[in-house]
Amino acid sequence: MNVHLIDGTYELFRHFFAVPAAEDVDGQEIGAVRGVLASVLSMIEGGATHLGVATDHVVESFRNDLYPGYKTSEGVAPELLSQFPILEQALEAMGVVAWPMVYYEADDALASAAGKAVRDEHVRQVLICTPDKDLAQCVVGTRVVQLDRRNNVLRDEDGVVAKFGVRPESIPDYLAVVGDSADGFPGVAGWGAKGAALVLSQYPHLEDIPKDWREWDASIRKARALSEALFKAWNDALLFRTLARLRLDVPVFDTVEELRWKGARENFEECCQRMNATGLLGRAKSAKLKRAQVVQVDCGCRAERLVSS
Repeated sequence: MNVHLIDGTYELFRHFFAVPAAEDVDGQEIGAVRGVLASVLSMIEGGATHLGVATDHVVESFRNDLYPGYKTSEGVAPELLSQFPILEQALEAMGVVAWPMVYYEADDALASAAGKAVRDEHVRQVLICTPDKDLAQCVVGTRVVQLDRRNNVLRDEDGVVAKFGVRPESIPDYLAVVGDSADGFPGVAGWGAKGAALVLSQYPHLEDIPKDWREWDASIRKARALSEALFKAWNDALLFRTLARLRLDVPVFDTVEELRWKGARENFEECCQRMNATGLLGRAKSAKLKRAQVVQVDCGCRAERLVSS
């Protein structure tokens, strides 16, 4: 089986700016919610069997206590923020496991889910569905990969190296020095993507970098300037790496089987009616029927093989 882990925050933001506005029967904006539900349904219709969606129920997290400049909900449209709880409830009604994050972030839930799913020997591949560079640190060989569904780009471990110049385990160190404007921390002055890739490809973690720049690999240009900048801002670099490093201890599921989609729940019909989206209900019913037919055929083929043997 394959496991699809979906960045619900990214999907909600993407659909908010990509689809027309729409209101439910009470006048609440729900255009982005309908877009995300349709997108997740398309994955199910395409054969996805085990899914989990992580969302930032609130934008702020424990990282805001560590660094005052970390991202907040300031400036985010209220019409967007108000759709998070609606999406979470709608996903559950549609029969899809949702992880609304308050203390942690959605990325932490995805990282934790990926780390747990990959330990199941029945899982062939874990697909983390987001273009977020933070999640590149979770990629493992070709078994845990990152899928940018919007651009149809699948990135395995070699793909991470090709894009960033470092292996997945060095991504937090990479982000620590180059910074991450989306998350609100600046990195280390004077360190750019090329310099970071060159240094961290030789020394995978900040602690591995020699304190004396004259001991650095001869291929690294501007070693002295990079060294002086790094060790002058050493404590900041370690803090930024802590911000960039995803947690793996978020409670997500006990067994992968909990992520199996078994069809929408009874309250999904009411949910769709409230959102003026009865088409979603029809698609969910058709997908469940098709899934049942596939299982029936598969069981029949297995029984036939047993008889013939």
